[in-house]
Amino acid sequence: MGCEHAQAAGGQTSPQQFEENTLSEVRRVIAVLSGKGGVGKSFVTGALAVELARRGNSVGILDADITGPSIPKMVGMSGRRASGLGKLLLPEVSAGGIKVMSSNLLLENETDPVLWRGPVIAGAIKQFWSDTSWGPLDYLLVDMPPGTGDVALTVFQSLPVDGIVVVTSPQDLVSMIVAKAVNMADKMNVPILGVIENMSYVTCPDCGKKIEIFGQSKLEAVAENYGVKVLGRLPIDPALAAACDAGQIETALPAGLLPDALAACEAIEPHDEPGAFSSPAPDAAAADQA
Repeated sequence: MGCEHAQAAGGQTSPQQFEENTLSEVRRVIAVLSGKGGVGKSFVTGALAVELARRGNSVGILDADITGPSIPKMVGMSGRRASGLGKLLLPEVSAGGIKVMSSNLLLENETDPVLWRGPVIAGAIKQFWSDTSWGPLDYLLVDMPPGTGDVALTVFQSLPVDGIVVVTSPQDLVSMIVAKAVNMADKMNVPILGVIENMSYVTCPDCGKKIEIFGQSKLEAVAENYGVKVLGRLPIDPALAAACDAGQIETALPAGLLPDALAACEAIEPHDEPGAFSSPAPDAAAADQA
């Protein structure tokens, strides 16, 4: 896909799609995106991954938020490091079987800042896709960084993304967030599966009443205006937030939290790539025999 804006400015055309290695067979790729930070996009990514895995799917998370990764901590991988198999990286695997590749799994210390420029970050995305042995996956969720910048362009132009889940919060900015995502999806020719509103309300522990502390939700009207589906509204849950900080989202996440979002993910037609494992990489084959 070309970028007329880059060409008009005398810049480079868009990159070619990254190749999938012979030890990966990813059947569906779903990006989780927001037009701004601080809306709980990584939590939604983790929640979707957990729920899909509970249904018996093989699930991976490609943490494309290179400079602000939070997925490894959420699934209990603090202090762990990715290993290698021949020339390929091996994702770390959570207690619940979710495979994860993240910049935090490559750093000496998880608190080290990632001071990389755009081309290096794009190279990391390529490494996480082309040079990582994902094995067979029913779903690969891509946790996007905030906004619609270089990383988003790299992911949508170079990875076979099947759909986008947009995450918002119940504030006046929701219209802008959805508009940015819709416009980017349209330019990149990637369908939007729908919108999830996070931090939508808090439930009173005494009476069970839902309190909309950020004001009345505008999600339905905004979704209708932009022609996208509402996939769910998530509450503020201090206990669940604490569980994420402790790396226990897989055990603490309530069942059935996002049924409409799961249905939208499961409606995606899987990539059919027979024979993806017929010719394993020489280094990997040698490692298997060792």
